[in-house]
Amino acid sequence: MDQPPLPPGPSRGRGIYLLPNLFTTGGLFAGFFAIIAASQGRFGAACVAIFVAAVLDGIDGRVARLTNTQSEFGVQYDSLADLISFGMAPALVMYHWALMSLKLDGVTIGRIGWLAAFLYAACAALRLARFNSQVSKVDKRWFVGLASPAAAGLMASFVWTSHDLGWDGGELRYAALAVTVVAALLMVSQLRYSSFKGGGSGPRSDRVPFFFLLIALAVLIALWIDPPKTLLAAASLYALSGPAQWLWRRRPGAGPGAGVP
Repeated sequence: MDQPPLPPGPSRGRGIYLLPNLFTTGGLFAGFFAIIAASQGRFGAACVAIFVAAVLDGIDGRVARLTNTQSEFGVQYDSLADLISFGMAPALVMYHWALMSLKLDGVTIGRIGWLAAFLYAACAALRLARFNSQVSKVDKRWFVGLASPAAAGLMASFVWTSHDLGWDGGELRYAALAVTVVAALLMVSQLRYSSFKGGGSGPRSDRVPFFFLLIALAVLIALWIDPPKTLLAAASLYALSGPAQWLWRRRPGAGPGAGVP
């Protein structure tokens, strides 16, 4: 039975409105902390902070919908926070860990290192701008291009796993360069990625097939056993799913229109 609406109260209204933005602020803080930690050589803590930002980014939108406090301010604030947490932070973590070591191979190659980091940050900004401009025009079941939190997860999990295994970033500088450029280009590509959402509206849009719950359970168990390697495997598989789906639709005999995203 529905309860009657509560009488308006200024303190309650402000509190509910601030709640999703507080989660967004927490994600922004985590991204900023990741940058500071990376500059101090604390790469494990920096990578964890990026994943904390990703978790908070997933929470704030759902809190806004549940409390009916969506606003244009919240949308814009979330995008600006995402640019820091999933654009600048992963780029600078990767730069401090490995890309800055490219200068050991010469001045020109060293410039490629910081340019690759800038490319990633710029592509993240372009990805967020494109998402905001097309959010009402695309199928909610799919992302066009790799989402910036997923790209940040790929970058952070690569650094975290390598650091956890005791590998030096300087030794893997060319692998780090490849990961950075690939993640950047996937964000601005036209490849289609699953959003793990239903095609409906309102609460139905968050419904997922049952087997997704089984996959999530298996991932949680693996995370408990070995977080960095599990996150790297999950991020890599998701990043590869876009090109894999594109190739599958392009296969011979797929039928007309199969290659259209």
